[in-house]
This record gives sequence, structure tokens and C-alpha cells, in this order.
Amino acid sequence: MGDKVQSLKDIKLRGKKVIFLLKKNYPAVPKLFLKYTTDAQMLCAIILSAQSTDAQVNRVTEKLFKKYKTVDDFASANQKTFEKEIFSTGFYKTKAKNIISCFKIIKKNYGGIVPLSMSDLISLPGVGRKTANLVLASKGIVEGIAVDTHVFRLSKRIGFSKAKTPVLVEKDLMQIFDKKDWSKINGLLISHGRAICTAKKPKCSSCFLNKKKLCKKFDVLFFI
Repeated sequence: MGDKVQSLKDIKLRGKKVIFLLKKNYPAVPKLFLKYTTDAQMLCAIILSAQSTDAQVNRVTEKLFKKYKTVDDFASANQKTFEKEIFSTGFYKTKAKNIISCFKIIKKNYGGIVPLSMSDLISLPGVGRKTANLVLASKGIVEGIAVDTHVFRLSKRIGFSKAKTPVLVEKDLMQIFDKKDWSKINGLLISHGRAICTAKKPKCSSCFLNKKKLCKKFDVLFFI
């Protein structure tokens, strides 16, 4: 059977059903799965999470954040030493360079305070829309939807988007879901992606979205 294209009205209705079930099944989703104490540590952890897992980043930062707490701490870090300290998160050379440069700019241009606007955040080295959205959402500021690997995968599997880039997937999701839910979508889809809709062997037989025929396997797609 071919893909069924629905009206935006119907797409939004299905989106409401999906978000309702996700909230019901994952009632205690945190804004971030990363562990940190300061805003500087939060930004660092999110940058480190690119191409890594939250669990691995948390293992690394458990020790790392005893040494680095403030913008000044990160800005003054020795790059070679920092590379060794974050090695197991992957892409450690690029991440170390970006993190140190990022905090030097924050120290110089923002008075040592992590900026809280999308335009300012994405101007920083190593910070894209996903990272910026997570930082802002943690502060109750909603300008978009953070699309990481889980959100990207599930958006395509469930049928929210055909888009081939995170930015375009985010655009589709922003059309489907009410803005009041934007900050929750990342955590909800991550939770579902870890518990049921896993990357290699999704547990479709036990999926509550599957049982309600809200998954694209039922030939009903949410494409715009």
C-alpha cells in the first residue's frame, strides 16, 4: 500500500493522541537526562552528548565537573588535558576545541553568563539548534524542539516527518504539536526510544502507539 497523506488538521489531531499517550506512559520525564550543577556544566554536557550517549557523558562528567564548574574554569582549560578528560565521549579533539572556544566567547562577550537566546547560542562554537533548544528549555524558554538521534529516528518511524535533516524534522514537529508541548517532546521521544522504539530491535508488539494504530506501519503517515 502507498503512503496516505493527511491534512494538517488530521495530522495535528493524531499528534495530540500521540503526545497524550507518551505523557501517560512517561509521566516523570526530566528536562535533561544529563547531570550538572551549573549552567556552564549544562552547556558543556550537552555539547559532549553529540554522537555519544547521556549515560556515557554522565560517567565522564562525574569526574570532570569536580574540576570544571564555571565559565572561567572551562575557558581557561588546557586543550590537550581536556581532550584526555573527555576522550571517551568521542570526537574529543573537536569537542575540546569547541567547548574551550565557546566559553572564552561567553566570558568575553556575555559577561561570563551563558546566553539565553537562540541567535546568541547558535553563534557559539559547537552549539547547534539541538543544543540551544535544550539549554533554553531547561530555563523554561521555548523557541523550538530539540531533535537528537532518538527524536530524529522516532519522528520518521512513527510518521511525523520525511525530512532528512534534524532542522527540517524540527520544522515539521513544530507544525504538528502545540507550542506548550515543544519542550516535552524531546524527553518523551527519548524515553520511548529507549524503552520500546529502540534503534535496532523495536518492540512493536508491546508499543502502546502501535496498539492504537498511531504508527506509520499502519500506512497512516503524518507527512505535511
